[in-house]
Amino acid sequence: MTTGITILGSTGSIGTSTLDVVSRHTDNYDVIALTANTDVDVLEQQCHQWHPAYAVMSDEVCAGELQNRLKASASTTQVLSGVEGLNTVAGLDEVKTVVAGIVGSAGLLPTLSAAQAGKRVLLANKEALVMSGQLFMDAVEHNHAELLPVDSEHNAIFQCMPAQLPPDPEKAGIKKILLTASGGPFRTFSSDQLDKVTPEQAVNHPNWVMGPKISVDSATMMNKGLELIEAHWLFNVEIDKIEVVIHPQSVIHSMVSYTDGSVLAQLGNPDMRTPIAHALAWPVRMDSGVEPLDIFEVAKLEFEKPDFDHFPCLRLCYEAIRAGGSASIVLNAANEVAVAAFLQHQISFTAIAALIEETLSKATITENMDTIENILLADQDARIIINECMARFKL
Repeated sequence: MTTGITILGSTGSIGTSTLDVVSRHTDNYDVIALTANTDVDVLEQQCHQWHPAYAVMSDEVCAGELQNRLKASASTTQVLSGVEGLNTVAGLDEVKTVVAGIVGSAGLLPTLSAAQAGKRVLLANKEALVMSGQLFMDAVEHNHAELLPVDSEHNAIFQCMPAQLPPDPEKAGIKKILLTASGGPFRTFSSDQLDKVTPEQAVNHPNWVMGPKISVDSATMMNKGLELIEAHWLFNVEIDKIEVVIHPQSVIHSMVSYTDGSVLAQLGNPDMRTPIAHALAWPVRMDSGVEPLDIFEVAKLEFEKPDFDHFPCLRLCYEAIRAGGSASIVLNAANEVAVAAFLQHQISFTAIAALIEETLSKATITENMDTIENILLADQDARIIINECMARFKL
C-alpha cells in the first residue's frame, strides 16, 4: 500500500530533494499534489513526470498558464490556485503525509491546514512555528496529527532524543539542546566587509544548497535564530536551555546534552535528503541517495561561540522569544521584507538587522496570539511599520 503525499513548495530545494528521495521508493509513495508559487516551467515538468492529481500555484495568473499548458498536453492533473488551493491539497483524504516546504509566512496557512486535518506533517517551514507557536502545536495535538522536523538541525535533535519524549523533557534527563550553525559565508568578515556584502555573495552558502531567502538568513544567522524559536516549540524546551554553536564544517547537525554527562550528536554529509528520508520513513529508515559520511576525509571538527555583535539577528531572535506575544511574528515579518529589499539591492547587508530592530522597537507587542486572525494582523502591521522605516536605509 502506497502513502499519498502532498508537497507544498515542490519546485524549491526541499521539494526537489523530496522528489529525489521518493523517486527511489516509487512503490511506497504516491505523489497526489504538487505546489509552487510562480515557477510554471518547473511545476509543468514535475506534473509530466509525476502525474499528480492536483497542482497548485499560489499566483492565479501562473495557475492559468499552467492549466493551459497541461490541457494542451492532455494531462489529467487538476490545477488549483491561491491559498484556498494550497489548503485544499494539504487536507485531501487520500493524502497521509504533507511536506511543508514553502518558504516564509506564505507556508503558515497550508501547513496549519495539514495539522488540522490530522496529517503527518514533515515540517521544513520554520515560520509556521515562529508565527503561530502554541496555536500550531495545539492544532497538532487536538487533531492527532504527527509533526516530524525536516530541517537538518531539528531532525538531528529529534534523532538524538528518546523515542517517547515526555511532555517535560527534563524528565527524560535532557539538560540542553546544542543547535549547530555553519556561521555562513561571512563568519570571519570585519564590520567594514559586512557592510559591503552583495546579494550575490550572500546567496553563495559554503556548505548547503538553498534558495536565496534562506541563504541570506543563514548569512545573517537569522535562520539559526528562527530555528531557535522553532526548537523551543517543537521540543518544549526553555529558550535558555537551547545553545547555538558555530560549527563551520556542518557535519554535526545538532546535539542533545543529558544530565548524566552524555552528549548525543547526529552526523552526516550536508544534504537535505537525509532528514527528508528519515522523516518520510520514520520510524524505520530507507535509502536517501546520500553518500555515507567519511570521517577520515572530514578529519577536523571546529566549534565556536556565536558573537551577538557580529550576528545581531541572532540576538534579536533570543529577545523576541523572551518578549513573547507577537514579538516573533513582528521579527519574522520584518526580516522577510528586509531580506527582499537586500536581494533587490535596495539596502545594505547590515541594514537588515538594523531595520528589524527598529521595527521591533516601534511595533506594539500584544499577547493575544491565540487566533490565526490576530497572528495575520500582527504580521500585516509589522510589514507596514518596516516599509515606513525603509526610506532612510535605502542605498
